[in-house]
Amino acid sequence: MPQKPVICLLPLPFDFRRPDFLAFHSRDGQRLAEKTTSRSITKGISWDGAPACLRLVFRKDSVAASLAMDKRAAKNSGICLERTVRRMLGLDQPIQTFEAAYAAHPLLGDLITANPGLRVAQTATPFEALCWAIMGQLVSVHAAIAVRRRVILACGIRHSSGIWCFPDPATIAAMEIPSLRACGLSQTKALSLQTLGNAVASGDIPLDGWIEAARLGDLDVTLVQTRLSAIRGIGPWTISYALLRGFGFLDGSLHGDVAVRRNLARFLRRETITEKDTAEWLAAFTPWRALVASHLWAIQMRDGY
Repeated sequence: MPQKPVICLLPLPFDFRRPDFLAFHSRDGQRLAEKTTSRSITKGISWDGAPACLRLVFRKDSVAASLAMDKRAAKNSGICLERTVRRMLGLDQPIQTFEAAYAAHPLLGDLITANPGLRVAQTATPFEALCWAIMGQLVSVHAAIAVRRRVILACGIRHSSGIWCFPDPATIAAMEIPSLRACGLSQTKALSLQTLGNAVASGDIPLDGWIEAARLGDLDVTLVQTRLSAIRGIGPWTISYALLRGFGFLDGSLHGDVAVRRNLARFLRRETITEKDTAEWLAAFTPWRALVASHLWAIQMRDGY
């Protein structure tokens, strides 16, 4: 049963790049769980264990957010909605510090000039970022999108508005391996996804606590890496990607990312570049390695994760 939506209005910085954010969330052309226009996005999510519809409408210098749930909203939903939207839009990412430090850099300066104000768009939850990273291991973006779509349909969570919702950890944990395999996941990926869902649903992987720590600038990245890497099938690239897209951590090394290596080779005017050489090149830009990788993605945005 639809309830009165939770709403909030947030100011946007002058350099906010709305098309970047909308492009990230409109990769699935079938518009199953995300519907975008040039100035808005409507996204189906799981919120407090219930189907919900998140809508962001962009104005000249602000964004209006509304969350329609199929159950009564908790008292703190307004605060949680504002924090979620701020994180999704990357509003607290210190990109001005990064750009001031490297604007005159003989190499990186060109990337910054090409895409000033670039922020890293975030998924609605860290769990969604982790799931996407698992689905995207060693396959093309288009293949990962198709798998994600099938998983959403198989989980069967739909808001009363008709939009499909990305599943919550408990729903993923309850999925049987054959059902996940039928979505196009390998045996290893299906087991990783199910194990992750169980770990998050049980509290063994405390994503909510980690996201709060990230908001306060106190995320123990080493702990996150250690706990996630204990799950079979979750390796360095998956963790770095999830830290970037789920927590806004801008220093993960994405040297294993195919698009990052391809675009870095193009940027450096080389035929190819190895993972080792990519890692060494990115290391010079600590603590901004993942943000630099995002600038490399932006060279050919349609091919980036």
